[in-house]
Amino acid sequence: MAYWLMKAEPDDVSIDDLAAMPGQTVGWYGVRNYQARNFMRDQMRQGDQVLYYHSGCAVPGIAGIAEVCSGPYPDPTQFDPAHHYYDPKSTPAQPRWQQVDVRLVRKTRFLSLADMRAAPALDGMLVLARGNRLSITPVEPSHWRAVMALLGEPA
Repeated sequence: MAYWLMKAEPDDVSIDDLAAMPGQTVGWYGVRNYQARNFMRDQMRQGDQVLYYHSGCAVPGIAGIAEVCSGPYPDPTQFDPAHHYYDPKSTPAQPRWQQVDVRLVRKTRFLSLADMRAAPALDGMLVLARGNRLSITPVEPSHWRAVMALLGEPA
């Protein structure tokens, strides 16, 4: 099992939105960065654990825990000309963009980015690296355990 941090804008799909969805599951659509796509396509597996991170908001941070519950498959938004994430260079025969399904495990107390930066045990965590803008990053097992401790959750 691997660990990931996946960023979602709460105005799009917050942790509460995820909790209200059928099966508490969402397809992780709209990833348009090749490295993040490759993580989903090549490395994510069903059962991998996810830190559900609110970004693009006044106070970013971890809002809950989710798990990967599907293998990769083409992101349907790339084919829809009316969608914000449409990609005219992508075709059903040769899709450029992939997604996986993510299911809520549980909402947690909120752990802000500022609190994460203040925790020495999280030094080196990719989401904290200067200039990192990836929407999906791997999380080292030691960082996962440290985040769980900060959240008061079992590791």
